[in-house]
Amino acid sequence: MATAKAERRPLLVIDGDSFAHRAYHGVPKTVRRAGGKGGNAIVGFANYLTRLWEAERPRAMFVGWDKLSEQNWRARIFPDYQGGRDFEPEIVDQLEVLPQLIDALGFLYGKGRGYEADDFIASAATAEERAGGTALVASGDRDGFQLASEAVTILQPAKAGEIARIGPAEVVERYGVRPQQVPDFIALRGDPSDKIPGAKGIGAVTAASLLRRYSDLEAMLAGGKFGTQADELRLFKRIATMVRDIPLPPIPTAAPDWGAAAELAGRWELRTLSARFEGLAKAG
Repeated sequence: MATAKAERRPLLVIDGDSFAHRAYHGVPKTVRRAGGKGGNAIVGFANYLTRLWEAERPRAMFVGWDKLSEQNWRARIFPDYQGGRDFEPEIVDQLEVLPQLIDALGFLYGKGRGYEADDFIASAATAEERAGGTALVASGDRDGFQLASEAVTILQPAKAGEIARIGPAEVVERYGVRPQQVPDFIALRGDPSDKIPGAKGIGAVTAASLLRRYSDLEAMLAGGKFGTQADELRLFKRIATMVRDIPLPPIPTAAPDWGAAAELAGRWELRTLSARFEGLAKAG
């Protein structure tokens, strides 16, 4: 009976890059690891991860990562995508090694193959939902609102360290559109952070108003809207839509191997983090 109950716990799906960047800018850069390399993003990310685990007690974790060293599929079809982003070498270095922490903990992650973290996150959460389970998607990226459903809840960092829980009703409350309309909304409104320009002269309020009249972008185009921008807006919607069908291995129910994580943190000479993991290991 205990095993069956454990299987019903949600899968925790984490946007690795979102939390690593948040950690990098929130933890002092004086935190160093072996070789004098940066360690602040690692420590901050580990703190987020352990707090989420302790708060949610999921059946397992899965982490999605971007692979900055290769061009993703969105940039291949829209060269301006995320143009002008320039990350400091120390965050890039830490993003490269952070998946080792997920390995040490005994959990799976997705990275590369031309996909972004968003796509791995969406595929893991969707697979869990299709298997009859539930998922918690932890991310600071509002693009993930498109995943909200009765089985998938978005955990979004808020002020003062709090976490907002976003379901379908909260998406409607915040954006004025349903979760499945979020890619249409982004295509119309645009997204400056990803360099998606959107429809000419359309902001968030007008985009939401249009999506209350029309079911989606295609219905607008069929109704004679945005005729000169049709192909462009279809491209923007495709870019804004998370990939939900990346083949992933089954994600088994598992508890974190805090001892192995402590050993890795020790090798990185992140002694405070190593001690915290050791404490969690002793606590069982």
